[in-house]
Amino acid sequence: MAVGKKILIITGDAGESFEILYASHRLREEGYIPVIAAPTVKRMNLVMHDFEPGWDTYVERMGYIIESDISFDEVDPAEYTAVLMPGGRAPEYLRNDERVIKIVKEFLASDKYIFAICHGSQILVTAGLVKNKKIACYEHVKSEVEACGGIYITPDEAVKDGKIVTGKTWQSHPEFYKIVFGCLKGSKEAVLNTSM
Repeated sequence: MAVGKKILIITGDAGESFEILYASHRLREEGYIPVIAAPTVKRMNLVMHDFEPGWDTYVERMGYIIESDISFDEVDPAEYTAVLMPGGRAPEYLRNDERVIKIVKEFLASDKYIFAICHGSQILVTAGLVKNKKIACYEHVKSEVEACGGIYITPDEAVKDGKIVTGKTWQSHPEFYKIVFGCLKGSKEAVLNTSM
């Protein structure tokens, strides 16, 4: 695989189907190589989060099944251009995995892009990367971001602050990926925050 074209995707069981598959497909369309890393190499059960009339919070349904490419133990951040953390319920437990936190901090130390959408920002919070940063995330992660010194962004769907790009939910894909690909391709648009 060509170094400089590989994008690491960190997820696990209960990762959000649409966010993981969309990321993988869009990256391939643009000529990048998505590499899915999980706690172990295995078939993972993804989920779909959606809203039902009358419910005060989202519901979770079984989603697609996808195979991870490598385990966290096999990740060498030097091989990747950026790291992407989709949402779902996976970040809730992945943020407690020391390997994940170490990987994300290595991307920061190497001045590489860090992308997170929806609940993926929970990993940023645990890694201590949100302080004084503008963060777009799922609304119920707002209190975690703010408790750790982050600045929750509204009404923007996605935002870039330094090398960190965040988005609210899979509904934010158009705005989020506009910034993501601007960053990866080095465009001037990537320097700006997106406000739609």
